[in-house]
Amino acid sequence: MTQFWMYATLLLLAALFLLLWPVLRGRKNQAEEDRTALNIALYEEHIAELEAQHANGALSAEQLAEGRLEADRELLDDTDVGRPKQSVNLGNALPLIAALLVPVIGLGLYFHWGASDKVALTLSLAEQPRTVEEMIQRLEDTVRVQPESVDAWYFLARTYMGEKRPKDAAHAYEKTIELVGRQPDLLGQWAQALYFADGNQWTTHIQGLVDEALSLDPNEATSLGLLGIAAFEDKRFQDAIDAWTQLSKGLDPQDPSYQAIQTGIDRARNSLAETPQPAIELESTADEVTGAATVNDFKLLIEVKISDELAKHVAATATVFVFARPESGPPMPLAAKRFAVADLPASIALTDADSLLPDLKLSSIGRLKLQASISNSGDAMQAQWSSEAILVDATEEDAKHVLLIDQKK
Repeated sequence: MTQFWMYATLLLLAALFLLLWPVLRGRKNQAEEDRTALNIALYEEHIAELEAQHANGALSAEQLAEGRLEADRELLDDTDVGRPKQSVNLGNALPLIAALLVPVIGLGLYFHWGASDKVALTLSLAEQPRTVEEMIQRLEDTVRVQPESVDAWYFLARTYMGEKRPKDAAHAYEKTIELVGRQPDLLGQWAQALYFADGNQWTTHIQGLVDEALSLDPNEATSLGLLGIAAFEDKRFQDAIDAWTQLSKGLDPQDPSYQAIQTGIDRARNSLAETPQPAIELESTADEVTGAATVNDFKLLIEVKISDELAKHVAATATVFVFARPESGPPMPLAAKRFAVADLPASIALTDADSLLPDLKLSSIGRLKLQASISNSGDAMQAQWSSEAILVDATEEDAKHVLLIDQKK
């Protein structure tokens, strides 16, 4: 800023010089006119003396003529009688008034429409910041002076996050989005800042931002990572595994973040294994004829599992189907159960109440074929993975059958 004010002062002095030049020049002309007037007075006095001497007889007519000629020559040498006289006072007041008003008006206009703050900012940005606080201050100054600067808002938001100031970062990300539009990566980072600013509380606003980001880009990294974190802290370990698995697919295995994600997936799997899984209980059915509650003693106990490798690629919201079919005859299921992948591993019981044909009970069939499958769309006919079909004896009491889903259909 010092150099700026030095140059401004020099320009002001130059303007004042141009304005005051007529006044200075007028003073010089005045001095010349005063000297000319003095020479004329001396000339007239000298002529008067010559004429007096001629009248007294001291000078002849020829001597008087020679004296006049000599006086005329001296007067011409000392004066410039050909130049018209100028008025000394004419126009002196206007340059003086202008010289006084120019600095005042110039400074007033500059402070009103000028950009001294931008000049100061430009000079400060020319130097490398020495501390993070100094860098934050410069970015804050930039968005104050240039609120339309997208880069300044974005880097300010990133810096705030690095300094554990998520509330300020959320505001900066919001301003960035207002300027450039709702881009998926910015929406994810805004949601992340809001999540940490709210004390790791999941809100409908955050859910809306994440849903919008993933609808624009299903592999948006920040949103997937945030979903995993929120699910893990809420003890929804399978959801955390699904989100982080999807995230890891877009990372280079050599990327340090990849190993960190894998560590998180392993922790979620260990926590999931240590968490008791609720069994799918048999519900009582009402007798439609008498209205009395009945309980069927027949139970076909089945444990459904998914392989570790397949669990990495299947969404927690995918549907699991368990079917019981007759050993021979049409492939139409006699009974079925459905639940979500998030419930695996699960222990279920097929009873006569689960029979799809009212006149044909499971307990009346000697041997059954059991199989489990998974469908991403929820349509059993479009399942992508399944277990191996196993034959069981329905008459065996307390027998527990295991179905491991590990095959691609």
